[in-house]
Amino acid sequence: MALQLFSKKPVEPKVRPRPRPRLAEPDAFIPADRIELQADPLHQAMQLERYAYLIINRSEFKEHPDVDKLCLQACERIDDSFALVPEGFATIPRTLHDSPGAEEDTFETTPFLLGKHCVTNAQYQKFVEAGGYEQLELWPKELWPHLIDFKDLTECPGPRYWRHGRPSKKLMDHPVVGVCQFEAAAYARWAGFRLPTEAEWQMAATWRIRSVANTMRRYPWGDALDINRCNIWATGQGRTVPVDEYQPGAAPNGVLQLIGNVWEWTASDFEVTDHTGGPVVGDMHMATIRGGAYDTYFQMQATSVFRTGLVSLARAHNVGFRLAWNLRGN
Repeated sequence: MALQLFSKKPVEPKVRPRPRPRLAEPDAFIPADRIELQADPLHQAMQLERYAYLIINRSEFKEHPDVDKLCLQACERIDDSFALVPEGFATIPRTLHDSPGAEEDTFETTPFLLGKHCVTNAQYQKFVEAGGYEQLELWPKELWPHLIDFKDLTECPGPRYWRHGRPSKKLMDHPVVGVCQFEAAAYARWAGFRLPTEAEWQMAATWRIRSVANTMRRYPWGDALDINRCNIWATGQGRTVPVDEYQPGAAPNGVLQLIGNVWEWTASDFEVTDHTGGPVVGDMHMATIRGGAYDTYFQMQATSVFRTGLVSLARAHNVGFRLAWNLRGN
């Protein structure tokens, strides 16, 4: 009996099965409703969420009786949808592989505003229906011959996977994908914003602010990977999710999904050197993308510091973008 008192019944270890990635079933495409644009240019700018454009170009509407009210509303919308990234710095390797002792560049970043979410299909639809692809002033002149290629599955201007110039109704709050870096930059310019630089993106994700502690984060939420805080391959979603999900994975200032869901275009060229220090030059121009996506298998690629590049004209299924704004306007 005594022996039984001190005996211990073997306990089966509780091992939580790891979610297995699954292939998402394709949804039946139900096109989003058309947008009925307001005729008044000032009210239309608000309707289209061109908040920064409205503020920057306020003088053009100075005779409008509603300009003060709508500019105030635009400021409030920016306050709600953007977060302040404080002054800091980012150290970015020059070489293809960030091995110990590899050459690095350190960039100072000044305070700026960064979108809490990536730009959604619903937001990008406003750009398309307002004729963004036809407004040549939004696009670099040397890119004009390529505009004919920026079509959807039905040969209409728009992101690669849309139909008839409209997104799927079920994906309105998902990040827009199938857009190249130039389309992302054109949208940002149209709305009055810009794309973040690579250093700014990394600063926001690593939260490497200037302080005596001199710390940085491997992930926006801390230093350990947690698949409950981001949407990558190991999470098992197998597709994009709405931009406001995974709230526990937010950076300290509330910016969401810097890791996972979709890679994000930055405004920076992808420049690296080989082991001899010579620049690695490809056949096509490449831009830097950061953050990993829902189908990123290698976990070391879904961190605040991993960097890679993509041909700037590529319109990939897993690359989106978010907006940035200078504190004093662009």
